Amino acid sequence: MGKYFNTTGICYPEDHYMVNIESRLQKIEKLIGRGEYFMIHKARQYGKTTTLHMLADRLSEKYAVFSISFEGMGETVFEKEEAFIQRIYGLLDNALAYHETNGISEASRTTCTRMSHAESSDINLFTFSNFISEMCREADRPVILIIDEVDQASGHKLFLSFLGMLRDKYLKRKKQPTFQSVILSGVYDIKNLKLRMRPDSAHQYNSPWNIAADFTVDMSFHTADIEGMLKEYEQDHHTGMDLPFIAGLIYEYTSGYPFLVSRLCKIMDELLPERTDFSEGSSAWTKNGLLEAVKILLTESNTLFDDMVKKICDNPELKNILHCILFKGESFPYNSDTHEIAVGLMFGFLDHVQGSVAIANRIFETRLYNWFLSEEILNSKIYKSAALDKNLFIRDGELDFEKILERFTESFTDIYADAEESFIEENGRRFFLLYLKPIINGVGNYYIEARTRNMRRTDVIVDCLGKQYVCELKIWHGKEYNKRGQQQLVGYLNDYHLTKGYMLSFNFNKNKEIGVKRICLDGKLLIEAVV
Repeated sequence: MGKYFNTTGICYPEDHYMVNIESRLQKIEKLIGRGEYFMIHKARQYGKTTTLHMLADRLSEKYAVFSISFEGMGETVFEKEEAFIQRIYGLLDNALAYHETNGISEASRTTCTRMSHAESSDINLFTFSNFISEMCREADRPVILIIDEVDQASGHKLFLSFLGMLRDKYLKRKKQPTFQSVILSGVYDIKNLKLRMRPDSAHQYNSPWNIAADFTVDMSFHTADIEGMLKEYEQDHHTGMDLPFIAGLIYEYTSGYPFLVSRLCKIMDELLPERTDFSEGSSAWTKNGLLEAVKILLTESNTLFDDMVKKICDNPELKNILHCILFKGESFPYNSDTHEIAVGLMFGFLDHVQGSVAIANRIFETRLYNWFLSEEILNSKIYKSAALDKNLFIRDGELDFEKILERFTESFTDIYADAEESFIEENGRRFFLLYLKPIINGVGNYYIEARTRNMRRTDVIVDCLGKQYVCELKIWHGKEYNKRGQQQLVGYLNDYHLTKGYMLSFNFNKNKEIGVKRICLDGKLLIEAVV
């Protein structure tokens, strides 16, 4: 069987198409060489486990590597110190038996096996600490401890005590043998356990992991990384794809989030060729193929999206921040001490951009738009109006965007003519997206141009039936502001290589002219609607 794109479990270079992470491994190895203890804390499905697996293989000739995982550890393990330490012995024993942990003395191996099955009251943190010292003293090379999935344990007092023991040994390592390096991996940063811990244990938050070095290795995929992976795929499949262009498009939608990159590639490779419109494998690796893969990804259920929604539902303040960013164009300053922002950053759907927080990538943003809008669809009059008219907007295989603006203007005026100005100003762009949603559902995608999302204006980019449409949504702030908006739209049309653009202005002047008009400017045709 040939290589394929893998989005579940560990990736292996011999089995899967994957980004070359050699430079990342070199940076991590430098930390280990300096004897650093550190935490790889990244969002879910960010390639942590694959990185640790490849790191362990890389280090095995030079170090004695224990690579273990806390995944699947039940709650009862954390009820008694003896049970917890015995499980650790068991995990180390398993690593010795199955993962070729070299350099450990026979005496330490025997002790590890015996203690993992013992029924002894002598199993505790103190005796385990002594075992670590003895094992590291007898080993013929430095010993490394890697623990994946520490989120399973990070809310428990016993785990904090375990970290405290490792910290104490780290501080005394000049006199007492211990691990060369300890690497923890999970979503939560152990330095910020207060985000994880239950209220009854919050008083213990005095981080036992304050010895840890900062982990600054960028694990996201850049355009060049994606292109390198696609180049390997192209050598096997000969699709004729434009490698730099497709890699750039994938990055534009994902901002290099590893799972999203691999998932889009997997859809283009495996799902699209099964459809008649992409029956030729080469047609899947085009802009239209990528946009179709985005549409499929945005509608599927997966653990990444499910976790995102769960975290938002569990944090009403975070939900409000996201709503304000998406629909009101509000800006929130980056502050890692703000609980809600820290949660969004930690789980990967927020990012730190030039002093403010932003939605991490276009895929997450559109998924969040869809999720927020879905909460309103059943009771939305503007959505129902568009759903009734949706057959009017596809003509000769193309989206009639001018017709959409005409009908939206009529429906919006009928429904919201008597609404307060503040209500419309706050919700206007949400109403338009609700109107747009049933029209392009199943045949297109939309996203918001990040450069223009603010309280005054937003550009909606629609990809539908192989064509692209740019529509500027803005609040009317006078003729001069409107002229500047027109010039800016012309600039974006040049960026997107389009000759026609669309504008929707929410105007609160009493003498405004409601309707749609055409404007020619710098060789571009602008269709402007005013409500």
